[in-house]
This record gives sequence, structure tokens and C-alpha cells, in this order.
Amino acid sequence: MSSVRRSAWGSIIPALTLLAGTLFAASASTARGTDLREDGRTRLTELIGAEQRRARDTRADYRRLRDEVDALSRRAGRHDARVKEARARADALAARSGFEPMEGPGVRVTLDDAVLRPQGVRADDLVVHEVDVQAVVNALWAGGATGMQIMDQRVISTSAVRCVGNTLILQGVVYSPPFKITAVGDRERLRDALDASPEIAVYKRYVREYGLGYKVRDVGRAALPAYTGNVAMKYATVPGEGD
Repeated sequence: MSSVRRSAWGSIIPALTLLAGTLFAASASTARGTDLREDGRTRLTELIGAEQRRARDTRADYRRLRDEVDALSRRAGRHDARVKEARARADALAARSGFEPMEGPGVRVTLDDAVLRPQGVRADDLVVHEVDVQAVVNALWAGGATGMQIMDQRVISTSAVRCVGNTLILQGVVYSPPFKITAVGDRERLRDALDASPEIAVYKRYVREYGLGYKVRDVGRAALPAYTGNVAMKYATVPGEGD
């Protein structure tokens, strides 16, 4: 029996060696002398960078076209009283709606991932999620914020916060932590609203237990840019219509 096994292995080993050599050669040919995982990460980084550049270009085009529309409507308003009246109403609402730059005192909240990873703790518990960012945004609106900015972009009440992994996607731009949310308004009311939020209370528990970052500081003079995102609404109705 033992001689039969030796004979069988004697024929199998050369075949396995040949197969392994073929796989190594294919891998080397595919990678072309590079690390396959590194190459994948590089392509993903390049893709993200390209999408960010495309988003910046799109926003620049949007601002340019919006300025052209504004200029045309203002010229039309010189000859049409109805256009002039509509323009005046829009201008009156622009500041409150976020379409004009804003300055004023306020607070800035900074959220950050944990620096260390304690043993036995899930990686998912050590990063900032979109629900955490949204909890801060909701609390600041509830505290009477008259204007708000996330990172370097102005946001309004309909702005959507999206996270992928530990990155934040806002109006086509990808941001890495720490995430900074700045709100203009009564600083005491804003702080009280943050302290009263049940969702932020949960986040603070993770701050204490796992080392997530949470910092609130007063800003003497916050300068918020105008909102430049999309404002098209699919399901909104004017009050009194569709009731």
C-alpha cells in the first residue's frame, strides 16, 4: 500500500509544481511587477480625485450660469413690473434662504474618528457616521441657527449629509475627518440645543468609551459663504395648495 501512495504522490507533485508556476507567472504578468492591492488603491484614489475635480467644475459652471440668469432677470425687470416684483421678493428671501453670504457670532462643532483602536472594539464604533453629523446639524437648526456651514460649504435645511466609510460626501465633494460644522446664531441657545439632543448624548457616550472626538467652541465672527447646491424640490408644495 505504501509503495502505491509514493507512486501516486510522485505523479501528483510535478503536476502541482507546474500549476503553481503557471499561477505565479499569470500573477506577475497581471501585476507587471507591482503590488496588485496597491495598484487598486491607486486607481480608487485617482477616481475619487477625478470626481472631486468634476464636482468643482460643475459647481463653478452652476455659479456662472446662475449669475447669468440673475443678470438677465434683472435686465428684464427694468421693463416688466411683474419680473421686478418677483425679483424683489427673491432678493428679500435670499439671505434667510442661504443664497447670500452671512457673518455673525456662533459656534463650531468638530467631530473626529478615534485615534486608538481598543482591543475587541469594532472599527465601525470608532468612526464618525452620517447620523452623528446629522444629529449636530439638526440640533443647531433647533437651537435657532440662522446660517450653517459644513467644512467649507454652506448648507440649508434641505441639504443631505452622506457618509461612505469614514468620509463625508457633501454636494459632490468628499471630505475626510475631522468634520467641522459652523453655525451662526445665539451661542448660548446653540450650545443648549447641542446639550439637549438625545442623539448627541449617544455620540458622547462613544466619546467617553472609545475616544471619538467632540469639541464645541465659540466663534466670534463666522463668515459663511452663499449656498451653491441644487435647490430643485420633487415633492414640495406651497402651503395652501394640495391640502
